[in-house]
Amino acid sequence: MPPRSSPTARQQRLGSELRKLREQSGMSAQQAAALLGVDRTRIPHIESGRFGISAERVRTLAFNYGCPDTGLVDLLAAMAHERDRGWWEEHRGLLPPALIDIAELEYHASALHTAVTTHIPGLLQTEEHARAVFDTAVPPLPGPDLEARLALRLRRQEVLDRDRPVGYEAVIHEAALRMQFGGPKVAREQLERILAHSERDTVSIRVIPFAAGGFPGAGQSFTYVAAPVAQLDTVQLDSSHGSLLLDADMQLRRYRGLLDRLRGLALATDESRAFIRTIAQDL
Repeated sequence: MPPRSSPTARQQRLGSELRKLREQSGMSAQQAAALLGVDRTRIPHIESGRFGISAERVRTLAFNYGCPDTGLVDLLAAMAHERDRGWWEEHRGLLPPALIDIAELEYHASALHTAVTTHIPGLLQTEEHARAVFDTAVPPLPGPDLEARLALRLRRQEVLDRDRPVGYEAVIHEAALRMQFGGPKVAREQLERILAHSERDTVSIRVIPFAAGGFPGAGQSFTYVAAPVAQLDTVQLDSSHGSLLLDADMQLRRYRGLLDRLRGLALATDESRAFIRTIAQDL
């Protein structure tokens, strides 16, 4: 089987976690290859995500690396078993890989925590709002590209509606709520969508009002993607240049701390709901 030319973020993450376990054990790539009965060059390819690995071989490596965390091993084995089976694969080749990676991360998350300052979170956007946002792209998106991005964004929202919806927390700055993408009617319908989601048991929406003043991380929007085990958490950063994924321990700790700071500034959920209603009534 030829190596993957463009491994997904999740395939790369599986490989990097196996590399961490190997390095922590003090075992060389050559010794790891001997355990699997493969050439030593295969291990770097596995650890970069360019070659797949079976769930059984993941367990073999983890056992010999002396990993005591059975929960982590089970998840790594499950990741190895996935083999590109998700609905998002329908969009691969049509859209930038980073957008596909976001959909895959959200699908497998145990919880999602997002903080935004100037845009409504994608998982909460109405179709009309999302279209208006894509219409502001520079350079302008060709029609087919815009429609493909819109279809992906709307399909991603199924994680909030499935039989076992992902737990979702959004901390939204007042600036994002007052942005009128698509005009007052679209903006009002968008706020009503947010209010409807805020009534769900699995969704928490809190607002940081202008009155809160300055706050850390004011210039960025991010999503903290929680995995069933903390070692596999990921932070996804949004920027005009695309999406960036972070998973180093120090980075994860930083963004967990940032989320805690933002929660401390945000209104309570009931107060946030009343605040959003007031903004909607002004439109």
